[in-house]
Amino acid sequence: MITGAQVRAGKALLDWSGTDLAGRAGVAISTIRRVEACDGLLPSASVKVLQALKGALEEGGIEFIGTPEDGAGVRFKSRI
Repeated sequence: MITGAQVRAGKALLDWSGTDLAGRAGVAISTIRRVEACDGLLPSASVKVLQALKGALEEGGIEFIGTPEDGAGVRFKSRI
């Protein structure tokens, strides 16, 4: 799954606000804030919410790399 740090990093790369991501993912801004407050895995977030966030960031051009346990990160998707 994804980490709060990856969500923050993905938003930063895309220059999106929390409101931007919330709208694109179809979740509340309070949910975005709660997810971003955690650096590791998010035990209280539902899989559905995490998938929505991940999908929205991927649609924006972000690729998730590594695993939450080892080297979790984000980067821009290759345009090739």
